[in-house]
Amino acid sequence: MPVFSVLRVALTGPESTGKTTLSRLLAEHYSTTWAPEYARYYLEQHGPGYVLADLERMAKGQLRAEQNALQAAQLQGRPLFFCDTDLLVIKIWAEHAFGICPPWILRRIEEQRYDLVLLLNVDLPWEPDPLREHPNHRQYFYDLYQRELREQMSNYAEISGTPEERLEQACFHVDTLLGKTGAWQLPASFRA
Repeated sequence: MPVFSVLRVALTGPESTGKTTLSRLLAEHYSTTWAPEYARYYLEQHGPGYVLADLERMAKGQLRAEQNALQAAQLQGRPLFFCDTDLLVIKIWAEHAFGICPPWILRRIEEQRYDLVLLLNVDLPWEPDPLREHPNHRQYFYDLYQRELREQMSNYAEISGTPEERLEQACFHVDTLLGKTGAWQLPASFRA
């Protein structure tokens, strides 16, 4: 099977904004793959305490997860795939916790562009989780993500509202990316 270009859509934003749920729903809606957030898996295995070297391992794990999702999408003949988080999360996390971000992560952020980034707003209620750290700083972090995406001149859209509204808004932006209007359906040539 020939390798073809697959669109990358990343979901980013502060903690407890529904990134995992929305990325999973989008992958289901578009019958494609998604890269889960590797940092969650890592912290579940190693505990919530971390140092900068752990963030680097998480970044490498996230890149592997994205590569695996890309390859699976290519093998399945899908036109796009979704990433539950991105290296921008690691950058903001590292700079907040340690005051620096490793240079190789900064280079990868510059090199690895997404076709669309969905920035999830903080208007959902905070859901406590032992791996989450900043329930009272979500707007602060949201503003950081927004500034970073603007400075990178990323193709991004802000997503807010109820979970149903978020899915509807995200589908609108993904459909626009795909050059479609209205409800999108995989072309017959992409269906399994």
